[in-house]
Amino acid sequence: MNSIENTPPGAVADGAVPIRLRINGAEHQLRVDPRTSLLDCLRESLLLTGTKKGCDHGQCGSCTVHVNGRRVNACLTLAVMHQGDEITTVEGIGQAGALHAMQAAFVVHDAYQCGYCTSGQIMSALALLQEPCGPEDADVRECMSGNICRCGAYPRIVAAIQQVRGKA
Repeated sequence: MNSIENTPPGAVADGAVPIRLRINGAEHQLRVDPRTSLLDCLRESLLLTGTKKGCDHGQCGSCTVHVNGRRVNACLTLAVMHQGDEITTVEGIGQAGALHAMQAAFVVHDAYQCGYCTSGQIMSALALLQEPCGPEDADVRECMSGNICRCGAYPRIVAAIQQVRGKA
């Protein structure tokens, strides 16, 4: 019997269930172990590796994606729970040569260092644009408090977000 620990990435474990996910506008039909997190499904089954696995406990925000327009920590939710939902990953918001305004602002403000948290930061920042958030930098920091940057690029991240909000 296959255990989840012994199943190679992308392989289908015993007891896998069929699911249909809509990710970045495309339909995906696959079979996953019902215990598979949305994060592991994205990274291992669909090879969408822009969403990062940081802490795997919902504490760092590196795995932030949008589900039906709202930010979600993909490590804390099961893939099977999202049939019929619209899932957007960092791969779905901009392309090389045609960056989303938030991605471009992160580049302009050098709002990354190692880059590991950047996709989660950008996805949370995009969600922030649709959420109630005060105009001050302190308000933005509070709204982004679920995302950790180990390198400490917070002032540049806030500056990039404020640029896109038209507050810079």
